[in-house]
Amino acid sequence: MDILKTRDILVLWIFSILLLCFATAVSGQIRYSIPEEMRKGLFVGDVAKDLGLDLARLVTGRARLVIDGDNQYVALDRNKGHVVVNEIIDREKLCAKKSPCSFSLEIVLEDPLELFSITVEIQDVNDHAPAFPRKEINLEISESTPTGTIFLLDSAADPDVGVNALQSYTLIANDHFVLKQHTRTDGNKYAEIMLQTALDREMKSEYTLVLTAVDGGQPQKSGTVKIHISVLDANDNAPVFTQPLYKASVLENVSRGAVVVVVSAEDADQGYNSNITYSFTHLEENSPCPFEINSHTGEVKMTGNIDYEISPIYEINIQAKDPWGLVGSSKIVVEIGDVNDNSPVITMASFSGRISEDSPPGTVVALISVQDKDSGKNGQVNLNIDKNIPFKIKSSLRNYYSLVTEQYLDREIRDKYNITLSAIDMGFPALSSTKTVVLNIIDINDNAPAFSQGVYSTQIMENNSPGVSLLQIHAKDADKGQNARISYFLVDDEVNGNPASMYFSVNTESGIIQTLRSLDYEQVKDYKIRIKAQDGGSPPISSNTTVMVHVLDQNDNPPQVLYPVQTGGSVVYEMVPRSADVGYLVTKVVAVDVDSGQNAWLSYKLQKATDRALFEVGLQNGEIRTIRQVSDKDPVKQILTVIVEDNGQPSRSATVTVTVGVADSFPEALSEMSDFAQDKEYDDNLTFYLVLALAVVSFLFITCVVVIISVKIYRWRQSRILYHSNLPVIPYYPPRYSDTLGTGTLQHVYNYEVCRTTDSRKSDCKFGRAGSQNVLIMDPSCTGTMQRLQSEKSILDEPDSPLEVSHCHCCMY
Repeated sequence: MDILKTRDILVLWIFSILLLCFATAVSGQIRYSIPEEMRKGLFVGDVAKDLGLDLARLVTGRARLVIDGDNQYVALDRNKGHVVVNEIIDREKLCAKKSPCSFSLEIVLEDPLELFSITVEIQDVNDHAPAFPRKEINLEISESTPTGTIFLLDSAADPDVGVNALQSYTLIANDHFVLKQHTRTDGNKYAEIMLQTALDREMKSEYTLVLTAVDGGQPQKSGTVKIHISVLDANDNAPVFTQPLYKASVLENVSRGAVVVVVSAEDADQGYNSNITYSFTHLEENSPCPFEINSHTGEVKMTGNIDYEISPIYEINIQAKDPWGLVGSSKIVVEIGDVNDNSPVITMASFSGRISEDSPPGTVVALISVQDKDSGKNGQVNLNIDKNIPFKIKSSLRNYYSLVTEQYLDREIRDKYNITLSAIDMGFPALSSTKTVVLNIIDINDNAPAFSQGVYSTQIMENNSPGVSLLQIHAKDADKGQNARISYFLVDDEVNGNPASMYFSVNTESGIIQTLRSLDYEQVKDYKIRIKAQDGGSPPISSNTTVMVHVLDQNDNPPQVLYPVQTGGSVVYEMVPRSADVGYLVTKVVAVDVDSGQNAWLSYKLQKATDRALFEVGLQNGEIRTIRQVSDKDPVKQILTVIVEDNGQPSRSATVTVTVGVADSFPEALSEMSDFAQDKEYDDNLTFYLVLALAVVSFLFITCVVVIISVKIYRWRQSRILYHSNLPVIPYYPPRYSDTLGTGTLQHVYNYEVCRTTDSRKSDCKFGRAGSQNVLIMDPSCTGTMQRLQSEKSILDEPDSPLEVSHCHCCMY
């Protein structure tokens, strides 16, 4: 028997696999058929092949299955593209008597979003034998029961369907009863026995029959029940129901205790034989029947909960029985009316929670599944979202909806959306449910940096030190993260013929602008530079601003005398006749200052003069005029020193010497000026030689003092070293000695040649000569009358002065 059973199961699996081979996709759907009770991991179907998908698409698209309900009967193997059994499927648990039995699922692919529907049909396997609700059936039949009387029997139950379900009943052959089989409208079969020949209690009071229920599976299974028949004394009439079929309709939310229908039967007998009791028949053991019947009144009441979604109709067999066992039968059909008692259920089939702000309108944000267990309008659902957000709902495949964008998004305006989904059915009253999801907007680099000012302006004093900070610029970027990280760069335009990077620099991070060199107001008064702010996005975005740098003037230039011209080889003389009146214009000192503002305001003053009482200088115009009448006693040659000062803080000045000849004729002035020039030349030469001699003597004296002190200090230090050390010390003399204590004296160079032997304690030292040579070149200035005089030069040569110094030390070993 076990061998046959195993063989039959194998044949059934082979048949199922052949059915899978012929599975095809119709209108975007694929249908597979598998037997129940398959082990976990067994092959269901090749969805990659049947849908024409590449295996790589399943992996990159993060393919997954979406199954209604909590049970995950099958699973998807992305690497092979196969749907396999995930858990053992019990068809009877899944569909009960429903046939065909199937469940639907969807395959969801992302990037781009795709949805495919699959229906898996579960084939029944003959894994249940027909079973009766009781082990024995007890019947009491009056002997007066006429032939042809039918007696109802308990039906056998077989959870399997189709050919594996209950097919027929058989009854062991006997002389009095024959078997009658019937099929109800729901397809269930039940059996009756009919009295074929009259009974005689006196001949035989009890009968035992065996009723067998057989299914059509391979192998065939069966169940049996014993029928015990007790023959009663005569009771001629059986009860008869007033209606062969009772119908009733109730809503699924009817309260317990409510009367559904009242049945009634009549018995032609009188007295005790007409007492009728009512009962349900053909109920399976532990049947969850939500009704009960009053055995005396025939009222059928609600005793349990009914649910249209579980069972929309109930068919109940009833019987009326008199005290002697005669029965009449009828049927009650209770239709359950649907009530809108199930709220829609919102499930996010696919939702990443974020979207880029540059996503075009129509981009799918989420795939939403909405289920309602009710039927008709009660199960029709509308899905809505808030109207003040840039999204909309589009209907998709079978209770699926897509959440898509209506317009371009802008993270800088709004960085996230709280989207509330509202599902409302069409029942009365309508039921609804809501679900809120948060959608974050991903930033892209779509905003350029913005400066706080279009043009920046700053000032700096000229002659500044390099590295001085001028100002700090700042730009903001409305983007986020790396897209908002700003770097500053100097646009290397040409400034005053040179690149701007020669004058200024900008800190990349802080935006601080610094000078790289000292600025000169007299060369460039204003600088116009451009700064670029660039963000860290990819690709980066930049913007520019202009910085105006105004250089402020500083009093760094002294006045320059343009007239009279001062040269080293000639002197310009001005003539004043002795007959000149008071206020006579001798000459005019002309000076300029390249500074600006008050730093260029000049004033003229007479600093020195041969005769201060004779001349005066105009404070503002520099005009030299006489302030008294010229007399014969006034010297012919008048030397005036005029100082020109600016108005800066501190002020700067320049001096000019004006030589004025007071004479009535040119020859007279010329002779006087020539004598004076010769005396002047002699005095100037003498003064120069005196100064030079004093400087040489002072230098030699200071040098001797420094050398003597240095030698004394050195010898004292060497003696201290020898005194504190127990080892012989060989003193070291530098090969080069320089006097650094004087003020630029000549350099003394010493050359040492040391010759030693291992036997000698003496050292032979040979010293070289150090020499120096000074050359003094003097260029005395010369003066003349109105002619250019030739300058003379004299050269003072000094012979080399050898300087010899001898040191001798003994070296101990």
